Amino acid sequence: MYKKQFRQNWQRGANKPKKLNRSFYIKKAEEAEEKTFIPKHSFSDFLISDELKRNILKKGYTTPTPIQDEAIEPILFGKDVIGLANTGTGKTAAFLIPLINKVLYNRSQKILVVVPTRELAVQIQEEFIAFTKNMNVYSVLCIGGVSIYKQIHNLRQDHDIVIATPGRIKDLEKQGHLKLFKYNNIVLDEVDRMMDMGFINDIKFIISRLPQNRQSLFFSATLPQEISGLAHTFLKNPVTISVKLQEIPLTVDQDVIRVNGRVKADILCELLLKQGFDKVLVFGRTKWGMNKLSAILERRGFKVAAIHGNKNQSQRQRALNQFKDGLVNVLIATDVASRGLDIDDVTHVINYDEPASYDDYIHRIGRTGRANKTGIALTFVD
Repeated sequence: MYKKQFRQNWQRGANKPKKLNRSFYIKKAEEAEEKTFIPKHSFSDFLISDELKRNILKKGYTTPTPIQDEAIEPILFGKDVIGLANTGTGKTAAFLIPLINKVLYNRSQKILVVVPTRELAVQIQEEFIAFTKNMNVYSVLCIGGVSIYKQIHNLRQDHDIVIATPGRIKDLEKQGHLKLFKYNNIVLDEVDRMMDMGFINDIKFIISRLPQNRQSLFFSATLPQEISGLAHTFLKNPVTISVKLQEIPLTVDQDVIRVNGRVKADILCELLLKQGFDKVLVFGRTKWGMNKLSAILERRGFKVAAIHGNKNQSQRQRALNQFKDGLVNVLIATDVASRGLDIDDVTHVINYDEPASYDDYIHRIGRTGRANKTGIALTFVD
């Protein structure tokens, strides 16, 4: 009901976020029920190489998450999988672990992982590198915002996995540097986000170039009709696994900040000076507006970084790492630039500009209140 009402409200005032019913921004956090997940497997149970098991343990993984517990075994058995899971559920390891094992035992296997954003691609590559330490298994990262020539060079070297965004895949394929017919394992990750960002035709293009004989994995937080149709033309007799979290975490305390004619930047600065605003993610609608806000906060002495479309990839990754490592405590972001962000211990999400849609709102505030910790989401309203 909550979702339906919000969607209807937004559609009536399309492109006019000020028309949103502000009551949707106000909801107290609830105590998360303590539900003990008892996995059916341990990592030692899975039929994977001992070296891979050691690297999993070194990474600090001891007990599989629900998506890992349900998905690793069918992927190991060569099944196609539809995984319904949010960011932050451990799905990256759920597909990387069995596919890495597949490569270890059969070097003719090549993997293509397609994701919506550069940041998510980098995060997946970092996890891949940790899992494959000292195993002579190699990845190539193919994303926009950085030199395509280095990626072309890397694709000419021996590699087992390509982790890439749709636009860069299409560019490399059209130039003849990425032979998609060679990749007999494909992962489409966060498909709903790729749809939101207008990548549907790119995805169809990529699928059309893949070999018929392949293992296909398809991960999405939601499965609306268009995505479901794509999945079932793309996969063969898939196993469907759903460990989707509640859309809005119970642990997010939602409220509004009424502007009442004041300068929003002044209000934000007052908030950031308050106790408890330790790791704050601020969302806005435009690159220009967020760039301006970042400059204002810097002039006022705040440790701030920004990610948006006008930043190149190295700048965006540096900003993200600074925020993760606590070198800055405020990260300014636009919606598209922040897709797929998975950051621990965000204390506050501030909607400096109201979201354009229900889905954007869910995406934004889901960056806080994780791992049963209480987070706070504040939305500026006139």
